[in-house]
This record gives sequence, C-alpha cells and structure tokens, in this order.
Amino acid sequence: MGQHLQAIYDTRVAEGLLRPDPAQRAALVRLESLREMLEVNPKPRASLLARFFKPPEPTGKQGIYLWGGVGRGKSMLMDLFFQHAPTPQKRRVHFHAFMQEVQSALHVARKTGVEDAIKPVAEGIARNLRLLCFDEMQITDIADAMIVGRLFEKLFAAGVIIVTTSNRHPKDLYKDGLNRQLFLPFIKLIEDRLEVDQLDAMTDYRQDRLAGTQVYFTPLGAEATRAIDAVWRDLTGGQEEVLCLEVKGREVKLPRYWAGMARASFWDLCGQPLGPADYLALVGAVKLLVLEGIPRLDATKFNEAKRFVTLIDALYEGHVRLIASAEETPERLYLEGAGSFEFERTASRLREMQGAAWGEGRDALS
Repeated sequence: MGQHLQAIYDTRVAEGLLRPDPAQRAALVRLESLREMLEVNPKPRASLLARFFKPPEPTGKQGIYLWGGVGRGKSMLMDLFFQHAPTPQKRRVHFHAFMQEVQSALHVARKTGVEDAIKPVAEGIARNLRLLCFDEMQITDIADAMIVGRLFEKLFAAGVIIVTTSNRHPKDLYKDGLNRQLFLPFIKLIEDRLEVDQLDAMTDYRQDRLAGTQVYFTPLGAEATRAIDAVWRDLTGGQEEVLCLEVKGREVKLPRYWAGMARASFWDLCGQPLGPADYLALVGAVKLLVLEGIPRLDATKFNEAKRFVTLIDALYEGHVRLIASAEETPERLYLEGAGSFEFERTASRLREMQGAAWGEGRDALS
C-alpha cells in the first residue's frame, strides 16, 4: 500500500512547503479513495477495449470533478494525486491543449472517410490508458462543445478514470454558449460519472504568494532575471511544460507553462506576427503571465509596440496577473513614434496591473 495522500500533505505542511488548509485536506479524502482503487486495479481489464463501443453499463463514479475559486490549490492537489497514482498508464494534460489534440486527430480521421471520426480518436486516446487528469476544464468553443460529450462517453465506456479541475460547477460550463441545449447531456454525464467536489479553501494562495511582492522589474539585467526566476520557482514549485495553442491554424507556443501560469519573452509574444485572436487564446489559457525582456520601444519597433499594446489590452480585460521585466518604467517604454501618445493608456494599465489585488475579479480561472 502506498502512503496516504493526507500523510504526504501533512509532511509537506510540516516541512513548510504548504500551508495547512482544512478544505484542501478534506478534498484529499476522495482523491485517496480513488488512488486506493487504482492500487487494487492499476491496469484496465483486457476486455475493456473489446467492449469499447458497446453502451456503458452503470458502473458508478469513474473519477472526480474538483472545482472552486482562483488559486485555491486545485491543481496542486490533482498533481499530488497524479504523482502517487499507482498506474503507469496515466496522463496529465491541460484541457485546452487536449481538446486541440482531439480536433487535430478528428481532422485526420475525417480524411480517411470514416463515418464516425470520434470513434477512432477516442479509441486511440483510451488505448493503454487507465487515468486521465485534466487541468482547468472550461468550454468556450462551439466546436469543443459539440464533440466533448460523445468523446467522454466513449472514454468512460473504455474504463478510463478521469480527474479534472475547473473553476466552474458543471452546470456553469459553456454558460450562455451557442446552442447550449445540445451541451446539456454532457453536463448530466459529468454529474452521473464523476464525483463533483467543491474546493472551498480559505485563501487564494497565488495572490497570497504575490502579496507585497515586486511584480515589475527594471532595468533589464542579471538582477531582474534572478528575481523573476525566484518568483517563478515559488509559484510553480520548479515544474513546467510547453503549452501549444492552436489559433486559426497557427500555433502559439508558450515555452514555459504550469497550472495556468506561463512564462515567455517579449519577442515570443510581440516579435512574432500575432494578433488579437492569438492573445485572446492566451488569456483563455492562463491566469498569470510572466513577460520578460520588454525593450524600450520607438518608431523602429512600431509593429512590436502595436502588438504589445494589444497584448496588454487583452491581459487587462481578462484580469490576467502580470509579472514583467522591462528596460524602462511603463511611462518611458514608448516615448516617440506613431501611437506613442495612445501608449499612455497602456502605461497606465501596466501601473494598475502591478497592484496586489489585480486579477482577483476574474471568474474564468481555475
């Protein structure tokens, strides 16, 4: 028997790695029950795929849907569970990235002339997979909304255990979305097949970590880099991965990502031919952005300056937390060139976004 998740949590609290929170510890009870079930049956039965496309029999719950407010520790708890889940047949993936993979696989499957493209895609996902963990389930795209129900139905039928985090109760997924009535069976499927558990933790730990912390570093140099490195390590615990966002056939790559937090350079996001749709996709995928190396802007960098303004507007409207390093203070970043007068609004927003409470109002975060 592996060590109970509650005991691991208590050890981390004792070591000062976590702050004790009764709601977090209570959420571990269901996760521990699921971990113990996987310990008894870590691999899917050989007959599961043979029965893959038969209607699933009511077998009870097949996972957990953990939802709650911003920065309450949902991703941390899921990662703790995933790390100690006793099966090699497991995968953890950001929900947005997963759905992009599915859409790409459906595109390939349709080219073969298959009648039901979801069938081979779902089979490919479920093959040799026992546990699938999603971070930040949210449905904002009509294309995703129209396929996710049938996809999950087939994954459940194949015996896949699903654990997901979200900032929304299932009933609020795809709220006010186009043709939402067609999405309602998926909500019922989630409520029938997953334990819906609210994490009502006491503190927004991400905001708490940043409280009183400098979030805008100037001038550029080794000292600013070291400071941002320290903040990033504290927020992510030293874990990160690459997140690729597909936007209208283009790929926007976030080279360093973890649990809704991304880190990229100015040139990654403003030196490339990106536009409003790309930045809106970024806002949909992250709740905190570390943007490094903002240079002094002038007429020779007009296109970069224009993209930077668009990026900051998107982050501001989406209430995304920003940590940045720059060559100058906000007011001195763009003093001459077309649009420099209008840049005053961007400078003002950059100042406002340095406030300790910035980002607290966003309702689309996990």
